[in-house]
Amino acid sequence: MRTAILTPAYGRDYTTAKAAKADFEADKDFILNDLSSPWDGKPANKSGLVEGGYAHVNLRFCKQTKVCVVQLGKNK
Repeated sequence: MRTAILTPAYGRDYTTAKAAKADFEADKDFILNDLSSPWDGKPANKSGLVEGGYAHVNLRFCKQTKVCVVQLGKNK
């Protein structure tokens, strides 16, 4: 079970978890922060992470001071 930490891409930030989740569900890009991945530091979106076998993502928001967890795939 793989978990990824994502931060908003392209200068975006969110003040609420609801807004961060909405953009993630809309398949907008976030930056992948996973040192075990060759794509660390690259843009990623929900569809790509599901294909990559990730089960959960931690979305960082509010200037990276808050986190919300989103389940992916069949366990949702």
